[in-house]
Amino acid sequence: MKKYQNELIVAIAFCMMCGAYFYKHQQFSRQTEEISSIKRSVDEFREIVAFQKIWGDKNIASKIDQLQTVIPQSKVKWSKTGKKLTAGYDNLTAAELNKLVTKISNLAIEIEMLSINKSDSMYRVELRCKW
Repeated sequence: MKKYQNELIVAIAFCMMCGAYFYKHQQFSRQTEEISSIKRSVDEFREIVAFQKIWGDKNIASKIDQLQTVIPQSKVKWSKTGKKLTAGYDNLTAAELNKLVTKISNLAIEIEMLSINKSDSMYRVELRCKW
């Protein structure tokens, strides 16, 4: 045993060194993971705050009224009661349809139904939403 005493000490020291290295690596990985988790949480919190600002906007009703003026009145059937809207748009051109869909997608509304039908080169849109 005395003959291999130095080799035994070196082997134990090597094992301790490997154990310390793996422990350090594990701690670094955990710390990196926690930092990325915190960053993700902060990003989600910012997104929630942004959504609260959008959905809490007091001018949503007036912005929804703009949907009535985007298209000529002769093509619009409009029914707004409280915080619900039912609208129908007939004989829309492609440009009018694009303008309307862009306006709808930029509003903070909950779309219950959006139906777009094409007949020949004209479009018919039905929209039911609430906010």
